[in-house]
Amino acid sequence: MTERLIETRHLSKVYGSGETAVRALDDVNLTVERGELLAVMGPSGCGKSTLLNMLGALDQPSEGEVWVAGENLARLKDVDTFRARTVGFVFQLHNLLPTLNARENVEVPMVGHVASARERSRRAMHLLELVGLADRADHLPNQLSGGQRQRIAIARALANEPALILADEPTGSLDSQSGEEILALLARLNQSQGATVVIVTHDRRVAQATQRIVRMKDGRIVEDHRLTDPLEEDLRMLARSRLGQAILQGDDTRPLAGLTPEEVATLRRILRRVAGAGEAEAAPATLPLSVG
Repeated sequence: MTERLIETRHLSKVYGSGETAVRALDDVNLTVERGELLAVMGPSGCGKSTLLNMLGALDQPSEGEVWVAGENLARLKDVDTFRARTVGFVFQLHNLLPTLNARENVEVPMVGHVASARERSRRAMHLLELVGLADRADHLPNQLSGGQRQRIAIARALANEPALILADEPTGSLDSQSGEEILALLARLNQSQGATVVIVTHDRRVAQATQRIVRMKDGRIVEDHRLTDPLEEDLRMLARSRLGQAILQGDDTRPLAGLTPEEVATLRRILRRVAGAGEAEAAPATLPLSVG
């Protein structure tokens, strides 16, 4: 039986007041089981980073509740201890301390929670080995590549064996190869360490590397589904694109130039099935004569 790690109940967050108020989150209800690897996806300003801050006890809701690991975050007596022991953070910029080497950076979150300096050093080396950088333990951040620095940041996030890892655009500042390596590392740690991983991203390639995608728009969750087939997910993305909407709606046929009506009708049936439009909205046999 799975165990629920995260639950938000009618979660809302409003910044400012009156006419200038901005509703960053609007009645968000989300549950995440232990061991899940999921992406929160959406355009800039949709509320995904605000949601991540709420889950990590970095901000307080205007309305509603946030529960993580059985704790109501609004009632925490020691927020710092909760964050240190329960949540590991990975940000777009690694935020490593420039004067500390890789091992020392990984040790930082353990100070005050792991009493023995020897044990801190031992665990830091174990985590560096886990992310493939044990041979870089004595290197300063400016002696490491961007991908290596992000690996150190992930090792640091695991320092106190957190149940939850929150990653905000973890590949945003990396080249494509380094980004793919970071995603593979997070997926491997999800499997081997049992950590629940929530990744905030606007990149569909990042989202497709997870097991579940939660899509947000204007502070609300507008879609939540599990990934079962990469081809099906690609078709979902196509259905949301300008071309996909032209196929589904038929209002603007300019993107369809070069396709026959039969080809468009076939694509429309496929996309409607993937997008969940249902049998009731059957595609017309033909499209306007401007198509093709």
